[in-house]
Amino acid sequence: MKRTFFTWIIMLLFYGAGAQVNTSPKALGDKAFKNKDYYEAAFYYKKAATGMNLISEKQVPYQPGSKISKKDASNVDQEYVSYQLAESYRLYQNYLEAEPWYYKVLNDNYESQYPLARLWYGVCLRANQHFDEAEKQLQQFVTSYKGDSKNIELARKEIATCRFAREQYKYPALLDLATIKGAFSSNGSDYALVKRDDNYFFTSSRKIKDEKNALNRIYQTKITDGKAQMLNFDDNEPGKNEAEYGAPAFEPSGKRMYITRWFKSGSQTTYAIYKSEWQNGKWGALTKLNNNVNAQGFAAIQPFITGDGKQLYFVSDKPGGSGGKDIWVADLNADGDPVNSRNAGTAINSSFDEEAPYFDSAQKRLIYSSKGFLGLGGYDFFESFNNNGVWATPKNMGYPINSAKDDMYYYPDNTDKNKFYLSSDRQSDCCLELFEAYDKRYFVAGQVLDCVNQKPLLGATVSLKDSLSGNILNKVKIAQSGKYLFNINTKRPYNLVVEKSGYFTKVLPVPLSGRMAKDTLLNADICLQPFEVNKPIVIKNVLYDFNKAGLRPESKAVLDELVKLLRDNPKIKIELSAHTDGIGSDAYNNKLSQERAKACVDYIISRGINKEKIFAKGYGKTRPIAPNTLPNGQDNPEGRQMNRRTEFTILKVE
Repeated sequence: MKRTFFTWIIMLLFYGAGAQVNTSPKALGDKAFKNKDYYEAAFYYKKAATGMNLISEKQVPYQPGSKISKKDASNVDQEYVSYQLAESYRLYQNYLEAEPWYYKVLNDNYESQYPLARLWYGVCLRANQHFDEAEKQLQQFVTSYKGDSKNIELARKEIATCRFAREQYKYPALLDLATIKGAFSSNGSDYALVKRDDNYFFTSSRKIKDEKNALNRIYQTKITDGKAQMLNFDDNEPGKNEAEYGAPAFEPSGKRMYITRWFKSGSQTTYAIYKSEWQNGKWGALTKLNNNVNAQGFAAIQPFITGDGKQLYFVSDKPGGSGGKDIWVADLNADGDPVNSRNAGTAINSSFDEEAPYFDSAQKRLIYSSKGFLGLGGYDFFESFNNNGVWATPKNMGYPINSAKDDMYYYPDNTDKNKFYLSSDRQSDCCLELFEAYDKRYFVAGQVLDCVNQKPLLGATVSLKDSLSGNILNKVKIAQSGKYLFNINTKRPYNLVVEKSGYFTKVLPVPLSGRMAKDTLLNADICLQPFEVNKPIVIKNVLYDFNKAGLRPESKAVLDELVKLLRDNPKIKIELSAHTDGIGSDAYNNKLSQERAKACVDYIISRGINKEKIFAKGYGKTRPIAPNTLPNGQDNPEGRQMNRRTEFTILKVE
């Protein structure tokens, strides 16, 4: 797992200070926790837990049923340290370590002292992909908790997340995802990759020689040389000695860069967006954007410049938003300075946090990260399209683009339309890593034809249907070319529903491979069979043994096709009829044909077809379609064979 340089600094401080100052690990943990230095707090609380013998038998990942040994410290101190250690782990998103400590607090019956322990235990279970148990714990919290309604709201949101995540992990998007190694990877955070031609720019908190802390800096590299070079800026702003830089964005020519700059003073961190011009072979002095973006006393971060260079998307917690950090948009003048700014609106922003916008001007498509909408947990990627100034409801981009942890900083590859980059901490307990993703989505395309004349069936509709939810995802109406086309995004099971009035509807499963085989029910070219009410249709190859009504195995296979037709066309009601040749008495043939028709109907009903949609009728030899004898009076075997038939007739279309 990745660790920042902070770990070693803390260890040195702890052991060095221990010889001179009699300060307990618990007190040091409390101080760090108060200052929101949760990584440091966890370090000290873990030391305190070790001193209380709380560590020795704890297993990670936690196994229910493990026993904790007797402790020397008071139970109150033990549970306090256990809870604070859980909180510290959770607040720097180390859910794997946090989970068993919350469990311990609950298992030791200290829920009354720490009423949120079950909520956070459920959150950790969800983040660690134990969705069933997480939902159980969160439901229990909703039932028993009597405190702030906001916590109930959060628990219900997490329950919805569990249910959504289960489906996403079961039916992932058609993507391949892998970490980027080499110069792009370090023992700190690596994130916010931007590609311009053959140059890659990204942010990293890797340790720099002669610096006591691992600070965020912007790096440039070429994927071929395996080296990362840190960018340097002339910086005369306050806090320059400890200033950090990240999340670069470029206007179209690449001659102007926008970045986030931040520094910490005491317990307060100041964030703002700056720009720098490329001059004389280097990046010039940093210039802070005006208060249209950098409002006094509020943060502005994560700039993105549109493809025409006329707009800046950014993130801020300034007044006028929906709560937390919001996506904002500013118009830029010729010098790249903002002349205004406006909130992207409540369709895009939630009462929670939104971050890291990317806008595709050609598609009018905004991709950004949010904690406020239904997702898998942490920050998830969402996309929304803008139509004449109106944003569509944001759509979660699904797994594996998203994970149970934080997923941010989408950026496409400018040389491969099926490749893009993102940042995620899904494989780390502390840090964002860079990933490259390959889009494996595909198109299903073909023609819809009339089965009789093999011409395009104008006016037919083809729908792409989610066979799990029953929702229609897209629908096209067949025009002169007869063609249809759908984009398949995930491994969820989909159906094509092809229909036209006066024709039998077909419902065909979409193959996972993206190819549809010819001459099967998965034809890319699909033909529909016309029908007329009250006009019989012969079912070929329904065979019986002589003088018997029982169905032969090959007959059942034929009837299965009729079963599918009835499933695909639930609004039709049919008569299934059996007919005989002219040999034998009327009574004999009527009885035999009725039994045969009933045998067919019984089989079809046994396959799940509603008995109200089909009934049996035996006509004996009363409705021949060919002569049983030749004109000379001799037997006509071919004619009798045609008369020994099974038919179905559509009586009604509801």
